[in-house]
Amino acid sequence: MSFDLLFDPLFRVPFFTGLLLAGLLPLIGMYLRLRNEWLAALAFAQMASAGALLAMVLDWPMVAGGVLAALLAALLKGLAARAGANAYALMMLLAWAGGVLLVANHPLAEQAGHALFDGQLYFTGEGHLAAAAIICVVVLPLLAWLSRPLLLGRFFPAFYLARGRSERPRLMLFDLLAGLAVALATVSLGVMAAFALVFVPPLIAYRFGSSWRAGLGWSAVIGMAGYACAFAVSLGFDQPFGPVCVLLMVMLFVVSSVKYDRM
Repeated sequence: MSFDLLFDPLFRVPFFTGLLLAGLLPLIGMYLRLRNEWLAALAFAQMASAGALLAMVLDWPMVAGGVLAALLAALLKGLAARAGANAYALMMLLAWAGGVLLVANHPLAEQAGHALFDGQLYFTGEGHLAAAAIICVVVLPLLAWLSRPLLLGRFFPAFYLARGRSERPRLMLFDLLAGLAVALATVSLGVMAAFALVFVPPLIAYRFGSSWRAGLGWSAVIGMAGYACAFAVSLGFDQPFGPVCVLLMVMLFVVSSVKYDRM
């Protein structure tokens, strides 16, 4: 196994596609964890996978179907804000049922379903890389702009109410950005690999970050480093990317927990 494989022309595009997403997803995850809404990322991923499968059956681009389904999930999340985790669970159940029925009744959906579950990143192309780059260019500045309102809304919930303003438009915009990023990651990396990159790096960064900005930096670095290692290991040992990425992320959390407890 060699990290030279990462720069092989055959794997260069998939590697950099995932690397961009591995830097973006943990940042999204930091704000989801800030609001105790990290489960929403899994709901977005499940909805995106079902949408991508439906798009394949209808002979539409899978990326378009995944993005539309995840954006719909983001809108439903905003409208059902009071339902909390119940709304996320219902979306996951709906997406799982729809995805399994599509896989069971359509041969093309069966093949794509395995790819989405296993996380066969190596089959992504230049279109995925371009989409990942565009999403990073769009999401990162908007996320920086939303950072202060999201922090104020979490730590000073009466801030906007005292000024006669509503925080919901900003929250809806953040939900749409999160749904967009998770949808593309789901189609490119697989359902559980995308969720692992949203969930685990912030979980570690919350322990070791000395400030909010430091935590953001830690989460992005952990996500990208963990992703690169998972890509190299899965490629070198000819294993599906998704489970390797998930296992490596869990191992990183376990190791960091041991070191944190000893401090």
